[in-house]
Amino acid sequence: MLDIKFIREHAAEVKDAAVKKNMDPGVIDELLAVDEERRALMVAAEATRAEQKKAKDRETGAALKEKFREQEEKLKPVEQKFGELMARVPNVISPDTPVGKSDADNKDIFHWGEPRTFDFTPKTHVELATSLDILDFDRGTKVGGFRGYYVKNDGVLLQMGIMMYALNKLMGKGFAPMIPPTLVKGFPLFGSGYFKGTSYDPEVDEIYQVATSDKEATGEKSKDQKFLVGTAEPSLLAYYADETVPAGDLPLKLCGYSQCYRSEIGSYSKDVKGLYRVHEFMKVEQVVLAPADIEAANKLQDEMTGISGEMHEELGLPYRRLAICSGDMSAGKYRAFDIEAWLPGMKRWAETGSASNFTDWQSRRLNVKYADPKTGERKFVYMLNNTALPSPRIFIAILENYQTKDGKVEVPEVLQKYVGKKVIGE
Repeated sequence: MLDIKFIREHAAEVKDAAVKKNMDPGVIDELLAVDEERRALMVAAEATRAEQKKAKDRETGAALKEKFREQEEKLKPVEQKFGELMARVPNVISPDTPVGKSDADNKDIFHWGEPRTFDFTPKTHVELATSLDILDFDRGTKVGGFRGYYVKNDGVLLQMGIMMYALNKLMGKGFAPMIPPTLVKGFPLFGSGYFKGTSYDPEVDEIYQVATSDKEATGEKSKDQKFLVGTAEPSLLAYYADETVPAGDLPLKLCGYSQCYRSEIGSYSKDVKGLYRVHEFMKVEQVVLAPADIEAANKLQDEMTGISGEMHEELGLPYRRLAICSGDMSAGKYRAFDIEAWLPGMKRWAETGSASNFTDWQSRRLNVKYADPKTGERKFVYMLNNTALPSPRIFIAILENYQTKDGKVEVPEVLQKYVGKKVIGE
């Protein structure tokens, strides 16, 4: 969320960002009205408390104590409304963010590689994987339900090879590896912006909630709701929640390998066949905690995007980079880019990565700060994230780009040491 002081002083800019992100700018006016009421109530309560402390007789003190209690009770629903509205205020957007209404307005800014031309009709990954016996969608659906699948045989080595390649690449770039929790409380998901509001809403949040209740160490039933993460990002960002990070440790670079779970409630009728849009998959994610310096943060974001591009190039996958327009950005994003690889069998570009700069929008929710080494002032860190490599779409891209006329698949050179062979199907 944004600083309320910033919202007060830059209301027009925040409203403009809301309009450009296809959000309701009226939320800002409503918030400011509630904020004014909240501040007035707080001032009145503080004045009563001060009077109470100065009271010289018990009767007056008791009356003021009761008055203070009533004022606090009156303040509670206003504070709650204030928090709900604050959660709906979007981050502002960077000057270089394209303005547009939807993904159709994203700006194509970079291309690498030429889509391969075939002297035969290329097969889809579904056809290739089925004939090579490395994916089983029928039994996956039988056991796991809609969008379920099994990865088999050389497919396992290929998928795990993609993950290990990405981890090793990022470790070589100075990112510390982690395997974070994928079963988490609600606050990492609210803090990172994966809840649209202050709490889980099954109608709009593409998150799986775990129905079974946990027990605390005492044996008592836990009051915490638990959820499955859709990416390692929330868990990595929450690692330092409610902490002050040493300024000398910034920027903190982390890479997380995890299983990912997405309900895809908004995409139930899209890409219903194959591996393109599934409920669970593996991914390596990059996260950076940076000082509150927008120029430095943008540079780090470009570096992260560049690493993903480098991996696509080493894998020999033609790709393009898109600058994400305002209307295709989530509420918390200040600046965002996608990488898309070419899928010749599916005849389309496919998102294989997304890099976002949230500035301090997430860190305010998660309460992650550092002490400015020059002034000693405690500031919220800037938080950035980027997909290193996701298993399913890179898997698709390799199958479709490296297929041979006889239905085999050549293994990219950088993955051969993990897969143990040069060709799948021999």
